[in-house]
Amino acid sequence: MIYLATANSPTIRQHMADGSLGMMTTPKDGRSPAHAQVWAADNGCFGKGYPGDEAYLAWLAKHSEHASRCLFATAPDVVGDADATLTRSAPFYAPIRALGYPVALVAQDGLTPDRVPWADIDALFIGGSTDWKLGAAARLLIAQAKARGLFVHVGRVNSHRRMRYAHFVGADSVDGTFLAFGPDTNLPKLRGWLRDIRDQATLLAVAK
Repeated sequence: MIYLATANSPTIRQHMADGSLGMMTTPKDGRSPAHAQVWAADNGCFGKGYPGDEAYLAWLAKHSEHASRCLFATAPDVVGDADATLTRSAPFYAPIRALGYPVALVAQDGLTPDRVPWADIDALFIGGSTDWKLGAAARLLIAQAKARGLFVHVGRVNSHRRMRYAHFVGADSVDGTFLAFGPDTNLPKLRGWLRDIRDQATLLAVAK
């Protein structure tokens, strides 16, 4: 399990440099992923930080020298609306991939496996409302994505319980705002959550 954080303190940036944390950045955030071993590019549509289509692609192009370390770059989405997201995202798959990034579709409320353009994406980002992302529809999408060998990310994970759930359903990475508030205080707690996840994975591997 990889936790993607915002690089908002020297301590967190140090952990990104040594690879114990990944970095999530957006155009609005403005931070460079140059010193992060692993990172992801989010469009900023959640939270009204999307800069516009041309500006988003220009931002990805600006950081494309680091694309080989990027887990995914999200195509633009519409929060809570699968229909609108599919329409909005489709024109961006090829341009994002042409810049060297793995393409992520942000799954929103109402998305079903038969409507996902599986051949056009490399990762599935589970967004949407809290009830939807914790429900059966999202679990089915995750299972289908993993069966196809795609990377799966779950957004807005801000508790030990939620992280354990994301790991249980098959997520490869998660992000959240937990470290944004009191980063140096909360970082030891988060590292404990990650150790717990790793211990679970080790026990399961041994049991098999």
